[in-house]
Amino acid sequence: MTNTYFITGATGVLGSAIVYELLMKTHYRLILLIRAKNDVLLKKRFEQLLKFLEIDVAIIMNRVEVIRGDVELQNFGFSTEDYTRLSASVSHIIHSAASVHMNLPLDVARCAAVESTKNILQFAQLCQKNTILQKIEMVSTVGVGGRRQSPLPERWLNESRIFHNTYEQAKAEAEVIMEQYVHAGFPLTVHRPSMIIGNSQTGHVLHFQIFYYLIEFISGRRTLGFLPNFHNHHVDLVPSDYVARAIIWSSLNSDSKGKVFHLCAGPENVFLLEDIRIRVLRKFHAYNIPTPKGIFLPTILLRFIAYLIAPFIPKHQKRALSTLPIFLDYLSEKQVFNNKETRTLLEPHNIPLPNYDILFEKVLDYYFYLTYSEKEP
Repeated sequence: MTNTYFITGATGVLGSAIVYELLMKTHYRLILLIRAKNDVLLKKRFEQLLKFLEIDVAIIMNRVEVIRGDVELQNFGFSTEDYTRLSASVSHIIHSAASVHMNLPLDVARCAAVESTKNILQFAQLCQKNTILQKIEMVSTVGVGGRRQSPLPERWLNESRIFHNTYEQAKAEAEVIMEQYVHAGFPLTVHRPSMIIGNSQTGHVLHFQIFYYLIEFISGRRTLGFLPNFHNHHVDLVPSDYVARAIIWSSLNSDSKGKVFHLCAGPENVFLLEDIRIRVLRKFHAYNIPTPKGIFLPTILLRFIAYLIAPFIPKHQKRALSTLPIFLDYLSEKQVFNNKETRTLLEPHNIPLPNYDILFEKVLDYYFYLTYSEKEP
């Protein structure tokens, strides 16, 4: 029988990469849960996904079922009949849907992370009862480690932690539920990516989010040249296709059951923020876009300046500026995420980390092309 994947978050950065890998490199059937207010918007979102992936719907129409629903709702908002029908056909579950907003009220963040996890695993229980379920892949984040002085280990975390924001806390609480299901015998693997960026070969990415805001901040263009003292701080980046390939491999291998994968650059491949800034400035100059001279200040002073200039920032830039406190908070410490065990598992199966110098140039090229240029790089 052909594997049938139930995938959440298909219209997100990671989910779109997972859909592409499965459609282009397997013959499996896909059921995509997409949130939309009505069927018209559902169709529009699916068409936008296929356009980005450059996939002709006629080629894959017999392999993909698109369903309107919400992972935060009981039974995903489905009728009992539809919910029961799906549970009798799904062999693999990949839950990649997430809210990447880091400063939501805790109850809202919990709804996005904890309630969705409960709903997915409740669905998995019914699939298992129908004796068809083979594997569950749950996407978490390296941020569940919170504030810690030592490298984040590749294991379930039970120690108390202090978190940077509600996103980390809610994801950590969701992992507690996942671990309980693992102990109950469920074939589940948790995946902790770091900051996900574009495809390692092309730089393509469905949405510009967190890292791409950082590109603008680090140039000084959003803060009138005022920047924090980097003090040799770094950032851990991982390409979307690497994460997608790892998750799909895990879904097809029983060896990964109960494990925690760290899908990240790891200590050997992190980028120093100052190196990123040099590369970003070089790219702006190549596009003949002026950048202000950097004025480096203590973080607390920069927070105050950001508060003062916020009323004068154009409306379309306010969202990006609102994420500045998050970046400044992460700069207060040096985070390290171990990934040795994960790489040991993946590399023999032709899933190596990419060349990060090449990757970074591809990512910047794609961002600058779509944002500042009329010519494709």
